[in-house]
Amino acid sequence: MRTPALERAVFLLLLTVVTVAFASLLLPFFGAVLWAVALAMLFHPVFQFIARRMPQRRSVAALLTVLIVLVAVILPTTAIGLVLVEDLVDLVARIRSGEINVARAFERAWNAAPAWVTTVLRRFGLGDLAAIQERIQGVAGVVAQEIASRAVSVGQQAFGLLVSFGIMLYLMFFMVRDGAVLSKGVREATPLARSQSHYLLNKFTTVMRATIKGNVVVAAIQGALGGVAFAVLGVQGALLWGVLMALLSLLPVVGGALVWLPVALYLLAIGSIWKAVMLAAFCAVVVGSVDNVLRPILIGKETQMPDYVVLLSTLGGIALFGVNGFVIGPVIAALFLTAWRLFAEPTAPGHESPASVPAAQSSATDSVMSGA
Repeated sequence: MRTPALERAVFLLLLTVVTVAFASLLLPFFGAVLWAVALAMLFHPVFQFIARRMPQRRSVAALLTVLIVLVAVILPTTAIGLVLVEDLVDLVARIRSGEINVARAFERAWNAAPAWVTTVLRRFGLGDLAAIQERIQGVAGVVAQEIASRAVSVGQQAFGLLVSFGIMLYLMFFMVRDGAVLSKGVREATPLARSQSHYLLNKFTTVMRATIKGNVVVAAIQGALGGVAFAVLGVQGALLWGVLMALLSLLPVVGGALVWLPVALYLLAIGSIWKAVMLAAFCAVVVGSVDNVLRPILIGKETQMPDYVVLLSTLGGIALFGVNGFVIGPVIAALFLTAWRLFAEPTAPGHESPASVPAAQSSATDSVMSGA
């Protein structure tokens, strides 16, 4: 016997099944879709600037915005990536040929190290130089093999990466041009009160933009400063270490230090005390101040998340989703905190009745969300 409740249940089951099926179709292009949405949000002010000067040609304005992203972001990143891969391949070749002998370099560092350094190492059971050299050489061989396999894998997946870039740019065009319509559809389809959907979508957009602007800009500046410092001090592979420092700088608080601190300790161990002191002082003061000064300015207090939540969510996101996780992790954390705030606090901003949401606020939300 057909009843309204049964029909509703069957419809919800059908909706769930087709939604999961459609999501599985998009799963191979998850990264492309994510970055299309993220870049559309980030560069929507550029689109608005162009669209105001050609109000009847929104498609042209969106196309120009995509071209700006291509020239200003994607092409320079690709060029740096190609140079980095070339440096990695050269590094692997030099290690395999014996031109770079990590064990011998460690022996030189051991012999040149001050007595207090070797004394401390012996206290920790690291006084057997031959055993340490053998272990280091083995680790270096494994690392070289892993780098080589990764480089080959990137080369084999070049076509797939090219397709993903094309899909990302294609989707970004429509996200930029039709973002207001899409966000309105999402908001109306969400079975929440209007004020709650506004609040959640605003939080999603704010955290997405803030995470990309804050993390990427800070990481790029820290990597550039670190690379320049390595080059000035004569550290071999300055570009490689600078890029690695930029990548690790995506981790708040501790990221950049994971690169420059070991390099400073190595310089100290081989007797280059002034170089070690200069590198440590520059990175701790100048590079560290970039994180302490620029990140709050770029991210601001809009995310309303403690530093430890940002750090843990970023680490968890990277562990689950790879490089995309540095965006996904904080967004999930922000939505988690926001949803629980709406649930636990009856006076939270998202609990106003729909009638109490002013028309101006609705327009502002459409403007903010139009990048989605």
